[in-house]
Amino acid sequence: MAETSMQMPGAFGGLMRYNEEYESKIPLKPIYVIAFVILIVAFRVGLAMFYG
Repeated sequence: MAETSMQMPGAFGGLMRYNEEYESKIPLKPIYVIAFVILIVAFRVGLAMFYG
């Protein structure tokens, strides 16, 4: 019978740890991104109400 053994990659099983690979030049907290999106939506709704 043929032997069916597999070798797994070492270290993290082929997964990358992105927090060690990439440092953002502009660090943003998630709450700032959410607030910015809410402001954009509110601005768009305001434009639709006044000019729509």
